[in-house]
Order: sequence, then C-alpha cells, then structure tokens
Amino acid sequence: MIFYYSGTGNTRYAATFIARECGDAEPRFIPEALRSLREGSIMTEALAADVGPSLGIMFPIYSWGVPPVVTAFISRLLPHIGSDIYIWAVCTCGDEAGIAMRLFSKTVERFTGKRPGLLASVIMPNDYVLLPGFDVDSEETMRRKLEAAPERLAQLSRLIAARTRGVYDVKEGSFPALRTRLTFPLFRRWGVNPKKWKTSDACISCGRCAHACPASNIIISEGRPVWGNDCYSCCACYHVCPVKAISYGCATKDKGQYFFSG
Repeated sequence: MIFYYSGTGNTRYAATFIARECGDAEPRFIPEALRSLREGSIMTEALAADVGPSLGIMFPIYSWGVPPVVTAFISRLLPHIGSDIYIWAVCTCGDEAGIAMRLFSKTVERFTGKRPGLLASVIMPNDYVLLPGFDVDSEETMRRKLEAAPERLAQLSRLIAARTRGVYDVKEGSFPALRTRLTFPLFRRWGVNPKKWKTSDACISCGRCAHACPASNIIISEGRPVWGNDCYSCCACYHVCPVKAISYGCATKDKGQYFFSG
C-alpha cells in the first residue's frame, strides 16, 4: 500500500506511477486518511491491517523538511504496523531535500524499531512561490525534469518491487543539515499563514481552488474562495487558478504557475 500527500500533483503522479509498476493498489491520499482517523470513521488498527506486505510513504519536500501533515499521519499509523512489513519512502523535490529523509528515517525507526528499506528522492518541477527568490522553473527546466521523471520512477519501482534494503538515494544538496534544521522550523512557524491568501475581482467563481486544496481548507462563499485555518501552504490554490486571481500577500506578484497536468 502506498500513502501519499500532494499539493500541485507532482507526488500524486509519482505515487500512481510506482503503484502501477509494482502492481499495487491505488495510492491513498494522506490528508483524507488522517481526517478519517481523527473523525473516528476509520480505526488506526483497521487501516494498518490493510497495508499488506509493503508500506510506501510519498510526499513533497517543504523547505527542506517533511510536511507536518505527513509526520502527523505516520505518527498515528506506524505504531500499529507489523514488524515484517517492508517500509519505504520517496520524496519529490524541485532540486534538493536537505536531510529531511534522514530525519524521516529516524521517525520511522522510533516507531517501528527499524529503518526504511529504501529512501529516495525524485526531482520534479518547482512550485513554491511564497518567499522572495522562490518561483516556478522556466518552461525548459520544467520540460527537462518531467522528461527525466519516468526513468527515475521506473528505476525506483524495480527496487521497491524487489524489496531492496539499505538504499539511500536522496539528492540532499549543499549544506543539507543547515538548510533543514534552520529553514524548516522557520517555515513551520512563519511560512503557513492562511490569513495572507486573498482573491481579486478577476475571480470567476470556478471553484477550482476549493477542489484542489488538499486540506479541504477552502469554501466558496458568495462566489469567492474563503480560507480556513488549516492551511498546508502547498500553493495548490494559487497554481490552479485559471485567471491568477489568487495571491499570497505580495509574495506571489509576477510569479509563475505550475500544476501537474500529465
């Protein structure tokens, strides 16, 4: 079983690809599973019992860290996972992951007593636009990354299908520990502010932002999106808007959009 979290579609694509190549069931969306656990409509033990012989966790890297929604989910699930289950994790990132996957491995080991068999990263187009200096890739860079992704995912699928162990194939980048330990805590404290989201008069009331929001944090009221407090800062609402009516303060001014459409 593969559980995944995705905002703009990169990780959803990667999870679907690996599930198909490995003959696995359809990947399950982490935010939905976590909501079901919190609401009590699914018991943790029952969810864990459905995992099967292999458990994959897939997610995007946020500011060189693991998205909090993913950490919250595995903290609920992993204590109930059998000791014989093969655990692996793959992250998607625009360029580099820092030491996020090393810290993820330690979390898995704390709950299960063993390290994941495989930890890897897949380079996909950038989508983070909420800080100065951060923007989407050029069209050429997007194309190059998307063309390289299938071969990389096929390689990882073969390793996962073979239950390969001891694999750490993550592009950490320069000064990885500094980036993760310094930047990610700042992101968690200051980088998620739903009050900064707003919409302009260009809004056409299409509702795509509400549909795309993985946190189910947007409702359409009187034809306009309204943000709640449970924002993941994934930027999906911004990227999916067909008329660029959505902005995050002044941070997204003149920046590009990206949403996986393959």
